[in-house]
Amino acid sequence: MQKQNGFTLIELVVVIIILGILAVTAAPKFINLQSDARGSTLQGLKGSVQGANSLVFSKAAIAGKEKLADTTVQIGANAADTVKTAYGYLQNDKQSLLDALDISEDDWTFVPGTLSTATVIYQVGSPYDASANSPVECHFEYTPAQSSSEAPVYEVKDGGC
Repeated sequence: MQKQNGFTLIELVVVIIILGILAVTAAPKFINLQSDARGSTLQGLKGSVQGANSLVFSKAAIAGKEKLADTTVQIGANAADTVKTAYGYLQNDKQSLLDALDISEDDWTFVPGTLSTATVIYQVGSPYDASANSPVECHFEYTPAQSSSEAPVYEVKDGGC
């Protein structure tokens, strides 16, 4: 009697089918990582703006400027290190956000708003259409405080990342 070496054709087909099933169920998990990373980055930006606003509000309160609608607050050691504030919180102008967050314009695209509307911030490389009538749902929106009794509005929209 001869001893068999190797696998039979049926065993090989079963292994290939099992690997195919694993690939079909696991692939969607890995394909969507870029979208999840963009959403997480936007959540991180939201947390950074909230943290910076806490510090800026503290500086404004110390300076007695937390009730003023449009002023500047010194945030650094130098007198030139100032940001614009509305009721003690950061205004939504690009330069104040860049300075307070210490982020680069190379990494973020700003679509400016007014003092009563949101500034929309996109991460460079994310879906963005400057000519779109409505913003792509992969951005962060920051609306400054509208009165001394209101806090700013922070909103992450990551449905289209």
